[in-house]
Amino acid sequence: MSDVSLLSRNIITLLDKCKSLHSLKQLHALFFTFNLSQHDPFLSKFFSFTALSHPAHIDYSCKILLHLQNPSIFNWNTVIRGYSNSKNPNKSISLFVKMLRLGLSPDYLTYPFVIKASARLLKRELAVAIHAHTAKTGYESDRFIANSLIHLYASCGDIIYARKLFDGMPLKNLVSWNSMLDGYAKCGEMNLARQVFDLMPEKDVVSWSSLIDGYVKSGDYKEAMAIFEEMRGVGPKANEVTMVSVLCACAHLGALDQGRMMHQYMVDNGLPLNLVLQTSLVDMYAKCGAIKEALSVFRGVKLDRSDVLMWNAMIGGLAVHGLVKESLELFKEMQIVGITPDEITFLCLLSACAHGGFVTEAWYFFDCLGKYGMTPKSEHYACVVDVLSRAGRVAEAYNFVCQMPMEPTASMLGALLTGCMNHGKLDLAEIVGKKLIELEPDHDGRYIGLSNVYAISKRWDDARTMREAMELRGVKKYPGCSFVEMFGTLHRFIAHDKTHPSSEKIYMMLNFIAGQMKLNVDHEIREHFMYDMTGIV
Repeated sequence: MSDVSLLSRNIITLLDKCKSLHSLKQLHALFFTFNLSQHDPFLSKFFSFTALSHPAHIDYSCKILLHLQNPSIFNWNTVIRGYSNSKNPNKSISLFVKMLRLGLSPDYLTYPFVIKASARLLKRELAVAIHAHTAKTGYESDRFIANSLIHLYASCGDIIYARKLFDGMPLKNLVSWNSMLDGYAKCGEMNLARQVFDLMPEKDVVSWSSLIDGYVKSGDYKEAMAIFEEMRGVGPKANEVTMVSVLCACAHLGALDQGRMMHQYMVDNGLPLNLVLQTSLVDMYAKCGAIKEALSVFRGVKLDRSDVLMWNAMIGGLAVHGLVKESLELFKEMQIVGITPDEITFLCLLSACAHGGFVTEAWYFFDCLGKYGMTPKSEHYACVVDVLSRAGRVAEAYNFVCQMPMEPTASMLGALLTGCMNHGKLDLAEIVGKKLIELEPDHDGRYIGLSNVYAISKRWDDARTMREAMELRGVKKYPGCSFVEMFGTLHRFIAHDKTHPSSEKIYMMLNFIAGQMKLNVDHEIREHFMYDMTGIV
């Protein structure tokens, strides 16, 4: 072995043990000192280390790349790949353009990384430009690149062109089908996603997970759970992505028993409970009302300084359960252990203040956003409006809305309208109600809200006018519904539904509810209860 190779091997060994940017720079100086700047094994290891294994050093990696005389295409690809996974995917595109301007030719590995970065940026014009370049260089027919292009167009919302590419592929593999299925699911076209799923010659865990996630994102949580049950019977074992979607569905349905079964399913199947899954479990238990179980999962996790999502889920969960002081105390604990809060943290804290009526604390947290270098978003402003409205300071809330640097959202005005009605400020409620109808003229609740304001004021003609305005505009009032979980099964009840369940099912439901509440409900009370639910006994 030559002296150069031995030295390079020793430096690479040191690189594997490198822990900080300071140490990395020392090694960098060392390999320049011994004239190893063009020694490819070291360079490949160096760029893999800085761009992929330690993404915090990727900017340093890019500087080194641009100062080398003749870096290989592999080294360019490594840094482009690193940026495609980073918080700044646009830098991946910039580096690709720099590569072209230097007269270098991308290879078949370059384009998937550039396409991935483009998909994250959600710019269709960029997608078209990258696609044109693959066609010009002859790589468009590469099946892996074609699959990436399908994903790119679907991510940019152009599902029609994505389908055109898919249909034009002479040979499709499982990735091709999954890309098309995921594209439809991401665009909310669940009927078409299901059609693709049913036509697939083979399915893997990605196929099932994409379909389940699509139903979750479109709000059809019960169907998502039904697909998961089908997967358990005939499909592969679920992975982390599957279970995150399933737990999200359980959380939105309030299906605690099913959520517990999902937790046990992960344990029984040896699925590693990583941070993402543990955060999903905390969120699910909190939203399903089992705050003690949420805390148990939270306290059982070995947290470090990157676990802000877990802390956010727990802070928000405590707030929703009315444990506002505990929520604020947990934020103090979070600061003590050295975790930096993000925008979601302050959103959870402001929500906690709204539940507890803590106006002073809400202003403090709102001001803290600036201290941490964050600009308040519309959601933060909405929380402050909610805090003030719940506390009865509706005039202050209205002035706050008028002075915001952005136009008020419907959620802000909705919170303000509720506050005005709860605290008898009907004149201001009328102003806010009219603004809501201007913002969302096709939303049934906006007309009904203003109609209720007029009804409380005994302005019956104006209340009737609102109802007539709904009819003239063709706005329909959709009935409310509730889900009740009994023995692990979800039952859906719709207001004034004439297609009611059988009397036996209702009796069983009432017996279950009475048992849970430890009540002795006699026959007469049950009959009245059934009449309220269905309109008939």
